[in-house]
Amino acid sequence: MAAVPVEEAIAALSTFSLEDEQPEVQGPAVLVSIERGATNSPVEYSDVNAYRLSLSEDTKALNQLNTLVQEGKEMASVLYTYRSCVKALPQLPNSMKHSQADLYLETYQVLDLEMSRLREIQRWQASASSKLAADMQRFSRPERRINGPTTTHLWSMLKLLDILVQLNHLKNAKASIPNDFSWYKRTFTQVSIQWQDIDSMREELDDLQIFLSTRWAILLNLHVEMFRVNNVEDILQVLIVFAVESLELDFALLYPERHILLRVLPVLVVLVTSSEKDSESLYKRVKINRLINIFKSDPVIPAFPDLHLSPAAILKELSMYFPKISVQTRLLTLPAPHELPPREALDYQRHYLIVNHIGAIRAEHDDFTIRFASAINQLLLLKSTDGADIEWSKEVKGNMYDMVVEGFQLLSKWNARIWEQCAWKFSRPCKDAVPSESNESLASYSDYEKVVRYNYSADERKTLVELVSYIKSIGSMMLRCDTFVADALWETIHAEVQDFVQNTLATMLRTTFRKKKDLSRILSDMRTLSADWMANTSKPEAELQSVQHSGEEGKGNFFYPRPVAPTAAQVHCLQFLIYEVVSGGNLRKPGGLFGNSGSEIPVNDLKQLESFFYKLSFFLHVLDYSVTVSTLTDLGFLWFREFYLESSRVIQFPIECSLPWMLVEHVLESQNAGLLESVLIPFDIYNDSAQQALVVLKQRFLYDEIEAEVDHCFDLFVSRLCDTIFTYYKSWAASELLDPSFLFALDDGEKYSVQPMRFSALFKMTRVKLLGRTIDLRSLIAERMNKVFRENLEFLFDRFESQDLCAIVELEKLLDILKHAHELLSKDLTIDSFSLMLNEIQENISLVSFSSRLASQIWSEMQRDFLPNFILCNTTQRFIRSSKVPLVPVQKPSVPYAKPNFYCGTPDLNSAHQSFARLYSSFFGIPHMFSIVRLLGSRSLPWLIRALLDHISNKITTLEPMITGLQEALPKSIGLLPFDSGVTGCMRLVKENLNWGSKSELKAEVLRGIKEIGSVLYWMGLLDIVLREVDTTHFMQTAPWLGLLPGADGQILHHQDGGDSPVVNLFKSATSAIVSNPGCPSPTSFCTMSKQAEAADLLYKANMNTGSVLEYALAFTSAALDKYCSKWSAAPKTGFVDITTSKDFYRIYSGLQIGYLEESDQAPSNNREVLGDSVAWGGCTIIYLLGQQLHFELFDFSYQVLNVAEVEAISVAQTHKNPHFNQGWEVVLEAMKKARRLNNHVFSMLKARCPLEDKVACAIKQSGAPLHRIKFENTVSAFETLPQKGVS
Repeated sequence: MAAVPVEEAIAALSTFSLEDEQPEVQGPAVLVSIERGATNSPVEYSDVNAYRLSLSEDTKALNQLNTLVQEGKEMASVLYTYRSCVKALPQLPNSMKHSQADLYLETYQVLDLEMSRLREIQRWQASASSKLAADMQRFSRPERRINGPTTTHLWSMLKLLDILVQLNHLKNAKASIPNDFSWYKRTFTQVSIQWQDIDSMREELDDLQIFLSTRWAILLNLHVEMFRVNNVEDILQVLIVFAVESLELDFALLYPERHILLRVLPVLVVLVTSSEKDSESLYKRVKINRLINIFKSDPVIPAFPDLHLSPAAILKELSMYFPKISVQTRLLTLPAPHELPPREALDYQRHYLIVNHIGAIRAEHDDFTIRFASAINQLLLLKSTDGADIEWSKEVKGNMYDMVVEGFQLLSKWNARIWEQCAWKFSRPCKDAVPSESNESLASYSDYEKVVRYNYSADERKTLVELVSYIKSIGSMMLRCDTFVADALWETIHAEVQDFVQNTLATMLRTTFRKKKDLSRILSDMRTLSADWMANTSKPEAELQSVQHSGEEGKGNFFYPRPVAPTAAQVHCLQFLIYEVVSGGNLRKPGGLFGNSGSEIPVNDLKQLESFFYKLSFFLHVLDYSVTVSTLTDLGFLWFREFYLESSRVIQFPIECSLPWMLVEHVLESQNAGLLESVLIPFDIYNDSAQQALVVLKQRFLYDEIEAEVDHCFDLFVSRLCDTIFTYYKSWAASELLDPSFLFALDDGEKYSVQPMRFSALFKMTRVKLLGRTIDLRSLIAERMNKVFRENLEFLFDRFESQDLCAIVELEKLLDILKHAHELLSKDLTIDSFSLMLNEIQENISLVSFSSRLASQIWSEMQRDFLPNFILCNTTQRFIRSSKVPLVPVQKPSVPYAKPNFYCGTPDLNSAHQSFARLYSSFFGIPHMFSIVRLLGSRSLPWLIRALLDHISNKITTLEPMITGLQEALPKSIGLLPFDSGVTGCMRLVKENLNWGSKSELKAEVLRGIKEIGSVLYWMGLLDIVLREVDTTHFMQTAPWLGLLPGADGQILHHQDGGDSPVVNLFKSATSAIVSNPGCPSPTSFCTMSKQAEAADLLYKANMNTGSVLEYALAFTSAALDKYCSKWSAAPKTGFVDITTSKDFYRIYSGLQIGYLEESDQAPSNNREVLGDSVAWGGCTIIYLLGQQLHFELFDFSYQVLNVAEVEAISVAQTHKNPHFNQGWEVVLEAMKKARRLNNHVFSMLKARCPLEDKVACAIKQSGAPLHRIKFENTVSAFETLPQKGVS
C-alpha cells in the first residue's frame, strides 16, 4: 500500500471536527497543576542584578520572604485541617486495666506525631517573625544605605504578616489542639517515668504549652522581634499608607489581595500604635477617619472558608495586650458584627447579600459577554486579514486587552461578593424559626445548620446559583480563548511599556526633569531596562520609511509592537524606580505614595506615573492568564467546614447542610426554566474544593470526604433530575390529552397548562467533568428513564389488578398519557421503544406468547368477579355491580401507592383525569370494550375469546347434572293451565306442580350458571359491535390504497380493470422512474420496496373478510350443547309434540323463570339485583340453539299465566265485574310481561345472527360466518379448535 503524502494527511485531518453538540453548562476544567505563575519570578529575581540598580539586598530579602510565605501557607493548611485525635482513641474496659501502660505508650506515639507538627509551626513562626522583623529593621535605619523596599517587597511583607495573623487566629479558634495537647502531656507523664534525661523534653513541652495557651502568642512574639533593636515605625507606616491607598483607590486587581490588605491593616495599626516612639505620627500621615471608614465599610473579612475576622473585634481583643491602642477610643468603639444595631445591621445586610445586587450583576454579565464576543470576533477578523492597518490592529488588540482586564475585575468583584456574603452569614446565624417539617426547635440544630442550611432563603440560593454560573461561564469563555488572545495581550503590554518609556519618559526628560540630574538618572534607568530599541527591525523597508515619515509629524517615536512581554523582574524594577521618583527614597515623606504632598513633580506627570505604576501590577496577572482565571473562578471554599465540624463534635455533616448540594436541590425543586441549565454549575464547587484539598491543603482525607459526598450527591441528583424530567413530560402529555371542551368550560383552565422547561442542554451532556472523571449524563438519564417508564407501567398494571374490570378505561387513559410522554421525550432522548417496554411488563415478548398479563388479568377478573357479581341491564347495554354481597368475597391486592407523576404528573392534572375516569368506574359497557380491544390488540384478544368460550363449555358441563336433578324433581305430567281457574288458580297450580322446595340451592346454582352464560354471550355481543366498528374504520383507511369498493349488499368489490391495486402501481411507477435515472445510487433497494408493497397488498386483502365474534360464540355454544341434546331435547315417543310429560330444557327454564318472577313479588329488587337480564340471554340462547323456541313460547308457564290474565281481563270487562280481580298479582304480571319482551328481543337477535334450519347447532366457516347445520361430532376443549367443515 502506497504511503500517503504528509500534506494530504494533514489536509485530511483538518476536515475532522473534534467538537460536538455538548453545550457549555459547566465551569472550566480543573487542571491538576502546581506550577508557579508569571506573577512570581521563575528565577527568583536573579536577573535583577543585571540592571545595576543596587537591589541585591532587596532581592535577597524578597526571595526569603516569598519562601516563608509558601511555608506559612502549608502551616496554615495543617492548622486549618487539624482534627482531634483524642476522639479516636480507644477506652479500655475495667477487665483490661493491666494493659493501661501499653495503651498510654500507643497513645503517646500517635499524639507525638501530631504534636511534632505543632512544634514545627511554633519554630517556624518564631523564625518567620524574626526574619520579618529583621527585614523591616533593615529598611528602617536613619541612614539610607540600601535601595528598597520595592513594591513587590512590600507585598511580600504584607503577605507574610497576613499568614502570621491567620495562624494566630486558627490557633485561637481550634479547641481540639489544647485538648489533644492535654492528653499528650498526660500520656507523656505516664510514659516518661522510666525514661532518662527528659529535662529538655519537658522544657520543650512547657514552651509548646505556653505557645498554645497564649491567645495572641504569634503576634506578641512578632512585636517583640520588631522592636528588639531598632524601631520599625517608618516601614510599618509605609505599609499602612500603601494598604490604605490600595483599598481606597481599589488598586488590587484580584480579590485575595484586597482581603489580605483588610486582614493586616488592623494589626499594622496596633503594632504602630504600640511603638515606644511617637505613636501619633501615623495619624499625621493617615487620618484616623480614613481607617475608621475602611473598618466600617468591611465589618467582616473573609479569612478561611468557614472562619471570618472582624477588624473591630481584633482591635478590642488586642487592646488588652497592647495598652497604647486603648487611647484610640474611636477605633475601639467600632461595633463587632454581632454588636451592630438593628438599623446598621440591616444596611450591612443590604450591602453583603447578593440578592440586592443581582440585577446590576446580571446587566454587567450580559454587557460584558456581548462586548467580549465582539472583541474576539474583531481579533479573528484581524488575524484573517492580510496587511491590516497598523493603527486598526493596535486598536483591536488594545480593546482585547481592556476586555480581559475588565473580565478579571468582574470575576474578582463577583467572587469577593460570594466570599463576603459567606463571611456575613457566618457572623449572623439564623435566629428565626426553622422551616422544617419536624417540630424540633432551633436549639436542636447544629451551629453549621444555623449559618448555612437555614441561613439562605430561596431567593438567596437562586441568586447564588446565578452568580456562580456567571463566574463559571465567564471563566470558561475566557479560558477557551487563552492561546487565541495571548499574542494580542503580549503585544498590547509591549506597546504600553514602550509607549511609556520611549514617549512619555522622553517628554518628561525634556521638560520636567531636565535640570534634576538624580531624577533624570532614574528615568534613564527605566528606559534602559525596558525600552525595545530594535522594535523596527522586523518591518519591511517601505513600511519603515512611511512609519518614520509619520513619526516625524507625530508627537512621539513610533515603534513596531511585538508579542514580547516584560518579565516579572522588569516589572519589579520599573515599579521600584517609579516609587523612587515619586518618594525620592524618603520613607517618611508625608501624604500617600502619589499624594503630591511636598513633591515638585507636576500633577499631570504624577498622574501618568501613578497610572503606569498600577498598570504594571495588572500586567503580571494578565500575562499569567490561565492561573489568574483559575484563581478568580475558584469557589471551593463554599464546601469546607472544618471549624464547624470541630465545634459541633461530629465527623461530618449530612449533605442537606452542604451548600453545593443545597444549590443543586434548589434548582431542581424550584422548577425555574431559566435556572435549570445551571444545575450542573454547583458541582464545579466540588471540583474546586477537591482541587484545594489535594493541591493547596494537601490532605487526602478531605478529598476522600469530598469524593464520597459527590458520589452520593450525583446519584441523588440524577435520580431527582430524572424524576423532574419524567414529571414534566408526563404533565405535558396529560395536559395535551385533556379534552379541549373541558378546558374551555373552565375559568381557571390555566392551572392545567404546563410551563415549558428546557432539558435539551442536559440531554446533550456526554462529558460532565467531576473530580477528574468524565460522566456521560445523557446515558445515565436514558438508563434511568427506561427504568422509570417500566416502573410506571408496572404500577399501572398493579393498580388495575387491584381494581375491577371497570377500571380498564382508566388504565387505557393512563397508558395513553404515558405513551404520549414517551413520544415527547423520545424527540430529545434516545430511550427504549414504548411497545418493547409494554411487552416486557405484559410478559408478551415471545413470538409464541399470546396470553399477555393484561389478558390474563381480564380473564381472571371476569372469572372471579365480573361474571358472578355483575348484572346486565339490557336497556342501557351495560353491566353494573350487584348491590348484593357476593357469595365468595373477592380478594384483591391493595391499591399501590405512587407519587403524582406516576398518574398524570401534577395533582391538578390528576384530579382532572380522575374526574373523567370516575364517569366509567361504576359500569362496564361499550367504552370499556373499546379499551379492551385497543389494549389487547389482535394478538391477545383471540386468547381471551377462546378462554371465555371454554368457560361457556365448562359451565354447560357443570350445569348438566344440576338440570338433571331438576328434571327428576318434575312431576310425571304437567298439563296446560286451565283458563277457568284465573290467575290465582294458575299460580297455585304451578306452585303445586313445581314443588322444588328441597332444590332451592340447586335452582339458585342453575340460575347463576345460566346468568354467567348469558353474560359471556352478551359480552361477546358488545365485543362484536366494537370489532365491527374498528374493522369498518380500518377498511375505510385501507380500501382506497387496495382498490376496494363496498358493494350494495355489503360485499367488497374490486376495481373493474382487474389490475394491480393503487399502492402497488404507485410503488412500481416510482421505482421504474427512479431506477431509470443513471444517477440512482441504489436501485436494488427501490425494487425491494416495490416487492414489499405487493406483499402488503396481499396481506391486507386477505384480512378484509373478518368474521363475527358473536356468531362464532353462538356456533361454539351450539357445538357445546350437542352432547346434551339427547337429555335436554328428547324426541317425543309418539312423534307428536309432548305437552304434559316433556322434561326438555325449555320446561326446566320455564319453571325457573316463573319461580324467580314470582319471588320478585315478595322481594321486588332481590332477584333483579342478583341476576339481571343475563339470565334471559343465557336461557333463551340455549333454548334457541336446542331448537325449543316454539315449544317455549307455547308452553312457558309465565306465558300461559299472561294468556289467562288477558282472557280474564276481557271477561271482566264484558261482565262488568270487580276491576280488582287480579289484585295482589300486579307486580308478578308486570314482571312476566317484561320477561316476555326481553325473551322476544333475545330470540329476534338470535334469528338475525344465527338462523337455524334444524333444531341442531351450526358449524363455523373459516371466515367466521355460521355454516348451517350438518351433523358432526365435536369435542369442546381449550386445545382443540372447532371443526371447519362437517361430514354429511
